[in-house]
Amino acid sequence: MINLVLTPLHYIYLIFIIIIILAMVKKKDISLLCILGIFILGLAGTESIYKSVMGVFNSFVYAAKELMPTIFIISIITAMSNTLMDSGINDEMVSPFRKVIKNYWIAYWVIGIFMMVLSWFFWPSPAVALIGALFLPIAKKAGLPAIGVAISMNLFGHGIALSSDYIIQAAPKLTADAASIPVSEVISASIPLELTMGIVTTVAAFYFLRKEIKSGEMSSEYEEIESSTSISSSSMLISSKKVRRFLALLILVLFALDIFIMYIAKLQGGDATALIGGTAIFILSLISILAYKEKSLDKITDNLVKGLQFGFKIFGVVIPIAAFFYLGDSAFTDIFGKILPEGSNGIVNDLGAALANNVPINSTISAGTLTVVGAITGLDGSGFSGISLVGSISKIFSTALGGGVATLTALGQIAGIWVGGGTVIPWALIPVAAICGVDAFELAKKNLKPVVIGLIITTIVAIIII
Repeated sequence: MINLVLTPLHYIYLIFIIIIILAMVKKKDISLLCILGIFILGLAGTESIYKSVMGVFNSFVYAAKELMPTIFIISIITAMSNTLMDSGINDEMVSPFRKVIKNYWIAYWVIGIFMMVLSWFFWPSPAVALIGALFLPIAKKAGLPAIGVAISMNLFGHGIALSSDYIIQAAPKLTADAASIPVSEVISASIPLELTMGIVTTVAAFYFLRKEIKSGEMSSEYEEIESSTSISSSSMLISSKKVRRFLALLILVLFALDIFIMYIAKLQGGDATALIGGTAIFILSLISILAYKEKSLDKITDNLVKGLQFGFKIFGVVIPIAAFFYLGDSAFTDIFGKILPEGSNGIVNDLGAALANNVPINSTISAGTLTVVGAITGLDGSGFSGISLVGSISKIFSTALGGGVATLTALGQIAGIWVGGGTVIPWALIPVAAICGVDAFELAKKNLKPVVIGLIITTIVAIIII
């Protein structure tokens, strides 16, 4: 087993995680708790008050740097969308889909499938901006509330596509290397588990969503958020329908060209997001010139500022939370220095490894442990930081069991990414929440029950396979 000694830092971090989760359950703001957690961790590690105070600020800066690309893409897409709505082009862009998306259940599944396919090729970050800007207005008109659009995008993109990662294969390679098995084995073993997790989770989520829509229980809070982030397009600044249609087609062609370039140049993650963001800036500029004419210089700046205000308003509440949870990974050393014990892989990963070291070995316990360990390592909101750990633990467990390494590895990968990749951790849900204009914590709450149900059933399937 992995030789690891937990320190007071690990237990302090664990205590604060429990406190934060309890506060979230009671719908309390957790920013102050996260700030206190950072300070106390720094105090316990450095034994210096001034270094701990510095650490709070530096952790905020670290979190802001990590989140900045996401803040910018959301802000730019918002600015572009505002311009498209002012000009009337947005209405032309979505009109072809109205013939297909006639009700909320078609909207849920069509949006999800589009999101999944696009995310397989380019990962969810750039897909969020494209799918959200294109489908959100249509889905709302078809009766699917913004929270439903966000759920669909989350579960299909950050859940199914990111956890399987069949095209780019970054996730299975990380876990396969850690488990010392070929990537193809992890991919093959993940197929029945991904099918189970994907079907159970998306169907369960749609069932709960459908009940709320039919009973009229959708919170008025969603309507307030939606209305605050939308701009009326009743006054179309580009009067010619032919011009609007041409520009709508041009925009779709430009984004399609982006997708082609991503595939040819093998752009992933941040690079793919940058390409989408840069294209959106040029579209914003072009449409502004045509729509606002002599006022275009002022309006471009005005819409960019509004977009940035929206982005920072949405992400401002997340920075203290992200700052605390980033400390669970490599950020701790960057902020407070080399305080963790030799051989530590970060506080969160150490806690996961410690759990694996203290459970009996059989197929049921092994599968359950891999699911829990994967979920724990996903608490930092990354999804990828701990999947190498689950690969290592899978290798250890499979040696004791006499087999099943690929299935255990795939299970841990699924748990880690579904939890941390952007389905139930609020600070990882911000991109989708921002694009859809919903509250990230409410979105996490809606996703939690379907994801937990999915993980339980998927774990049972893994036990049977092992």
